[in-house]
Amino acid sequence: MECPVCKGVNLAMADRQGIEIDYCPQCRGVWLDRGELDKLIERSAAELAPPARQPPPSPPPPRQPGYPPQHYSSHDDYHRRRKKKHLLGELFDF
Repeated sequence: MECPVCKGVNLAMADRQGIEIDYCPQCRGVWLDRGELDKLIERSAAELAPPARQPPPSPPPPRQPGYPPQHYSSHDDYHRRRKKKHLLGELFDF
């Protein structure tokens, strides 16, 4: 298939997560087949849906007499999760 903008340049096809994306290597224009935009919107909406609510954590057990208080070092950065990439960013990173 030829690029409708560049006239005479063949479109390249990429398959990303089951969605076929046609793009022009010259102008970087992107075209989707029928139904592909609907798939993209559904997946994006599912990704952005809020997670299910979890019950609050139970309170800590009472301290035992005779034990010193527990002190933990403050390694707050250690357990931070990486930000998930958005579906659109994963699809269009040619």
